[in-house]
Amino acid sequence: MTDDENGEDGYFGESVAAAYDESTAEMSTPQALEPMVGFLAELADRGGSGRALELGVGTGRVALPLARRGVPVHGIDLSRAMVARLRAKPGGDTIGVTVGDFATTRVAGAFSLAYLVFNTIGNLTTQDAQVDCFRNAAAHLEPGGCFVVEVGVPDLRRLPPGQSAVPFRTSPTGWAYDLYDPATQAMSSNYVEVVDGRGSFRSIPFRYVWPAELDLMARLAGMRLRERWADWTREPFTGESDKHVSVWEKPAG
Repeated sequence: MTDDENGEDGYFGESVAAAYDESTAEMSTPQALEPMVGFLAELADRGGSGRALELGVGTGRVALPLARRGVPVHGIDLSRAMVARLRAKPGGDTIGVTVGDFATTRVAGAFSLAYLVFNTIGNLTTQDAQVDCFRNAAAHLEPGGCFVVEVGVPDLRRLPPGQSAVPFRTSPTGWAYDLYDPATQAMSSNYVEVVDGRGSFRSIPFRYVWPAELDLMARLAGMRLRERWADWTREPFTGESDKHVSVWEKPAG
């Protein structure tokens, strides 16, 4: 997330934070979280300090259950409104949080694991910022530590010639769609809602990024690809996968 005209919390201010946990409820069930938390805990426990750094910690959807697994977690997030909700939850006071841009903000100490989930790499809307994020993650890692990113594969195959929008949710009272610009890799997620006959519109910008491009960013940061999967259960990543979970390692020594 980067600071912008939407205020100090960027695009994730109070109105978004207030509804965030409800909007991500399906991803917050034990069935959804257990494979992810197990995957991350396994990497954190490989050696070194065993500490984990979450970039874009938000309301603690991942950090809290990971901490309950015994992994010390520190988070970075620009949104004070999101962080306030994390701190209000049971166990929230055990998660150290630094408020700032996760592409550049440094925290004290070294970590066995850094991770960035749920397409949050796309909240950095320039290639330079995404490269900075990889460098920042690598700077926090101990030798042999890992950086994990979960992100969707750009859905450009659904774009017919002359069309730039891909709807992903529709109902009688709301529509949500992504807009793509293949020339710049800029995109936005857009939400239209009608309540009591009154409409509202919200748009959040992103920059989509390809797996090979992420691998190059990792190389620029001194890391190398360790593994890539289609999901947290380690299903094989293929040309039909709609997302990937990638792990880059900082060489030991």
